[in-house]
Amino acid sequence: MRKLVVTEFVTLDGVVAEPQEWSFPYWAEEIGKFKYDEHFASDALLLGRVTYEGFAAAWPTRTDEQGFAERMNSLPKYVVSTTLNKLEWNNSHLIKENVPEEVAKLKQQAGMDIVVHGCPTLLQTLMQHDLVDEYHLLIYPIILGKGKRLFTDGTSASLRLTESKSFSSGVTLLRYEPDRK
Repeated sequence: MRKLVVTEFVTLDGVVAEPQEWSFPYWAEEIGKFKYDEHFASDALLLGRVTYEGFAAAWPTRTDEQGFAERMNSLPKYVVSTTLNKLEWNNSHLIKENVPEEVAKLKQQAGMDIVVHGCPTLLQTLMQHDLVDEYHLLIYPIILGKGKRLFTDGTSASLRLTESKSFSSGVTLLRYEPDRK
């Protein structure tokens, strides 16, 4: 069975929206290595519409010597959306209904991790149906005071910390698993 891993860039006050506007000043090679290792431990992406549209606009034209972009572009991408009808990005598949059932089927397939980048709205559905196996939260030392938050009012979960690591730029990795007692 595959693991569903949610990976997020999060401010101290819980904002996840538009990380390209606030995360870059804190980037460090060690964060890049973590993201590289995380990326190559997966063989599929699960994305909401907003994240898909942002990624699809940026990744197809990117290249790099490490092969990150090539892998991003070649991975199967499962996109949850009720409004999209056609997906242009290579190897993308649309999930329009029965999201919990379809994600559960993906998890039952043989393979590596399925990674969810961003997608706080999708995350709420995944959490409600106990489909998340790991949370990789990169906490950035910045408070924005506004913006879309990772967890909305009413969200609840018991989590168990499995790893914490501080990076030289002040970013902290918190890795959690659901505490399914």
